[in-house]
Parts: sequence; C-alpha cells; structure tokens
Amino acid sequence: MIAVVDYGAGNLFSVANALEHLAIPYQITQDPGALAASDGILLPGVGAFPDAMEMLQKRQLVEILRKMAKEKPFLGVCLGMQVLFSQGEEFRLTDGLDLLPGRVEKLKAPGLKIPHMGWNRLELARDDCLLTRGLPQDAYVYFVHSYAAVPRQENLVAWAEYGGQVPALVWDGACCYGAQFHPEKSGETGLMILRNFADLCQDAARRKKE
Repeated sequence: MIAVVDYGAGNLFSVANALEHLAIPYQITQDPGALAASDGILLPGVGAFPDAMEMLQKRQLVEILRKMAKEKPFLGVCLGMQVLFSQGEEFRLTDGLDLLPGRVEKLKAPGLKIPHMGWNRLELARDDCLLTRGLPQDAYVYFVHSYAAVPRQENLVAWAEYGGQVPALVWDGACCYGAQFHPEKSGETGLMILRNFADLCQDAARRKKE
C-alpha cells in the first residue's frame, strides 16, 4: 500500500488516476499512523515552496515524513521533490525537509519561457537507480515549474535540457527519490517510473516480513 500524502498542495486526482490505472494499491492520507504503516510514500505537490512547508507543519507531518523517508521508499513529485531539499528561495528563503542537500532556486533558462512547461527528454546522469529501470533512450516527460533544485552531483539521476541542465530525477542513494516532472502526466514513461516505484515498495514490504 502506497500512502499519497494529502497536505493541501497535492495534485491528488491525477496521481490517484495513474495509480488506479496501474492497479497499484494506495490511500490518500494525512494520518501519521497510516504513513508509518504504509509500504511507501508518495508526496505530490503543486504551488509554492513556503506554502507547502507551512501546510506540512500545520498538519504536523514534517517529522514523520523525515523519519519515513529514511525507512521506506519515498517519492516526491514536482513541488513534492523540491521540498525534499534543505532550502527553497521562492518568495522568501524557507527551510525544506532537508532530506537532500541543496537549494531550490529560480529556474535559469535565458531566452526561454518561465515557467518551463512541456515535454523534454530525460538524460541519465547515472544508471544504477531502480526508478529508471527499463526506460527507453528517448524517454520524454512532462514538466511544469518555475523553480528547480540545485542538487549535489552524486544525487542527480537524470536531467533535461531547458536553457541548461534542469535536474529531473534525484536520489539520496537509499530510500528517498524525487521527480521534478509529473510522472502521472508523462505517458508510458511516467507510468513505468510509477511501476518501478511500486516494485520498490513491494520489495521493501517483503523484506520487512522476512
């Protein structure tokens, strides 16, 4: 069972539709007990970094999410990926969940429209991340964002070209993953990534029982 975090900033309907299409068991919740009992956690998000962190704090979800991201598969999507980082500079400097070192900054794409909105090809920076297992070389995904993370190189899994390298997939090397694009809106490529994440959750649940 994947817990989809409902904290008031999530694109819950699209995420739920994608998981239902894949027949992946899930529940939409903000209950800490349900998060702790889940096999994996998906943190969606649409909007602004400081608003997202404020809503997580009001629902007393910050500490449980920090804990769960170190214990079981955890996937942040779009704004949900951005708040995985130490800080964000949208509107004002705001502390994030600090699960990945780095800052989220205004997207730099000289001569191109901001927000970055549309389909771009994924370019792999490393090939040992199970989220990208089976992806074709010409995998395209859908972005909508005005800010982008600046991760450490060792945490970068894939990027897309938009006036420079835009971090698209990140990973802490253990349980915590982030996708700047929307896998639930990215066709078969996005569905494959969600399937891979569900497989990670299933494997983690199996190991826990052994």
